[in-house]
Amino acid sequence: MEARSSRELEARNYLEKHRIMELLNYLTSSLLFYQPEKPREYLISLLERLRIAKITRVAFPFFMDHSNIVAMFEMMDTSNKGTISFAQYKQALTTLGLCTADEVLRDDGHGITLDKFKQEVNKRSQEIWSAF
Repeated sequence: MEARSSRELEARNYLEKHRIMELLNYLTSSLLFYQPEKPREYLISLLERLRIAKITRVAFPFFMDHSNIVAMFEMMDTSNKGTISFAQYKQALTTLGLCTADEVLRDDGHGITLDKFKQEVNKRSQEIWSAF
């Protein structure tokens, strides 16, 4: 039993060290967002662009551009108040693979504006890609 838990811990540490789960979550989110006809080829292409970006130090291949972020925000802001709730904000980040369900985010009691939402999506995307 101890050998099994030791192997599980070793595997968990490896995945955390190399941020494999974040990468897989992000790849899955991208796959579901675009739903390409050839998913394997799409994933290979995305990983290749990631490799090239890392080597050349150019921008990482984000799947959410400005218009996508705005559209997502507007879908959540159904009353056109210019803000979304903290719960919507956290769920959106989780859905995009940019936040884990158990991650603790600080709620300052104010609604989340489009600017804050865009800033956080872009920041978290950059953090994830730069780790690879």
